[in-house]
Amino acid sequence: METSARLLRLLALLQSRRDWQGGELAEELQISQRTVRRDIDRLRELGYPVNATTGTFGGYRLGAGAELPPLLLDDNEAVAVAAALRTNAVTGLEEVSLRALLKLEQVLPSRLRHRVSALQHVESVPRDSAGPALDPELLSTLAAVCRDSDTIRFDYHSHDGTPSRRRVEPHRLVNWGRRWYLVAWDCDRADWRSFRVDRIAQPQPPFGPRFTPRDFDATTYVASSTSSAAWRFTARVLVHAPADAVATRITAAVGTVEAVDDTSCVLVTGADSVEMLAVWIGMLGFDFEVTSPPELVAHVRTLAARYARAVQD
Repeated sequence: METSARLLRLLALLQSRRDWQGGELAEELQISQRTVRRDIDRLRELGYPVNATTGTFGGYRLGAGAELPPLLLDDNEAVAVAAALRTNAVTGLEEVSLRALLKLEQVLPSRLRHRVSALQHVESVPRDSAGPALDPELLSTLAAVCRDSDTIRFDYHSHDGTPSRRRVEPHRLVNWGRRWYLVAWDCDRADWRSFRVDRIAQPQPPFGPRFTPRDFDATTYVASSTSSAAWRFTARVLVHAPADAVATRITAAVGTVEAVDDTSCVLVTGADSVEMLAVWIGMLGFDFEVTSPPELVAHVRTLAARYARAVQD
């Protein structure tokens, strides 16, 4: 491989993941480790901040420079990025997403520009309202600490404007319902919490210490907590079926299931209207008992009478 082509390939490898050992790079490029070291020095001379790491797994890492280095994308990666920006601009960063898309399409080869232009015929369901504006720097900072498992501290304002200082182990960023949430283990409260990113103040370094990531379903947690908070009516329904059978028919956005015994469970669910609640419960396909809220009880009685009249001989 010619030196210039090899340098581009080396740069692409360094951009593809955080850390590389010298032997791994040599194997990928089919060159000696000595040549890898020389090529790393050439990249540094060109202004790329390639840092050497120490320890058992010491190697190389592409660091942050004063300017954004050129990104090397293969055909499929370039089309995927353009498709994501065109059809689903990042919530809260729509204007920035559009600028990035225009820059990307300007440099795409003609064969890829034709593939991306076909996406103009794809229609997306419009959002009923825009999401809150986000700070791109804040979003990237939170993504980085989730990736690196660094403990962070930040100021947070709750929905009623109450300020608080939080110390958390950031786990995942979740985009749900036109908003971004940081799911983290709250060190002071010893429990999981979800934080709206637009209410988080920019964390200030230094970050740490590092922590061992926990096994946790962040998306389900956000779906469950944000959906229940938005419900106008909440119901606890006794369902005459095993909890596992009911759980397979709902998602976290619909409700949660609590086992009572081997043949029954309680479904905690909600909706903006009792009409929608009755529809969801009826679609389960199991016998059930409703005791609250009173509005739902009255509506189910009305439906029961209506259906009874519909099948009278």
